[in-house]
Amino acid sequence: MGQTAVSIGANVFQFFTRNPRGGAAKPVDKTDVASFLEYAKANGIGPILAHAPYTLNAAGSDARVREFAEMTMLDDLKRLELTPGALYNFHPGSHVGQGAEKGIELISSMLKRIFDAFGAEPSTTVLLETMAGKGSEVGRDFGEIREIIDRTGLPLGVCLDTCHVWDGGYDIAGDLDGVLGEFDRTIGLDRLKAVHANDSMNALGSRKDRHEKIGKGKIGLAAFERIVNHPKLKDLPFYLETPCDLQGYKEEIALLKGLVK
Repeated sequence: MGQTAVSIGANVFQFFTRNPRGGAAKPVDKTDVASFLEYAKANGIGPILAHAPYTLNAAGSDARVREFAEMTMLDDLKRLELTPGALYNFHPGSHVGQGAEKGIELISSMLKRIFDAFGAEPSTTVLLETMAGKGSEVGRDFGEIREIIDRTGLPLGVCLDTCHVWDGGYDIAGDLDGVLGEFDRTIGLDRLKAVHANDSMNALGSRKDRHEKIGKGKIGLAAFERIVNHPKLKDLPFYLETPCDLQGYKEEIALLKGLVK
């Protein structure tokens, strides 16, 4: 993965810990881990971002679904101790009709149990991702993310997804300062650890979560120029989740780097 990142001009990358739809993870190859750590240091690769499977739902109504989420996340965090300083991103979950308050309760209690079972504070920073608000997703509203953090009392971070916050109703194209100001007042910019850089196929507030290539969607290239140069964001790691192949990612990375002033 490190070699692929360097080949397309990236200095950070995101990866799935296992199949995005869930299941068992591959056995750890410690020789490969050692080689990666050496390669990352030599090539200036920044914090790697592990993405939990999409099927994790800590807020689910089915106890088996919640148990799978808890078991998987704990296993992921144990494995990530081999790459200190990593980030671990997950979708908070969907309350599936139970209500946001119940969803928040289930998510925060799971996180507390995982950290208790871990026995010590992980070297990996766990990130709650901002969501678009489709269906019964928890985490569209900055206040919901803050409530999860407050209930856990844990050193959690946040990954801001540009498509998600736009689809969720936060106008990062027309009022980036205002959105970041609200984020700071509600959550605190000190907790913002990563950005998912994605344009959106849909209009502001659509709550649909359809990613588009950078500059080809409703957020637009001018907005991304402001985003990558904003003093509150420019030093954060940016991770692409756009509908591209490797060549497309290479072109988008060059595009974004070209916007930096």
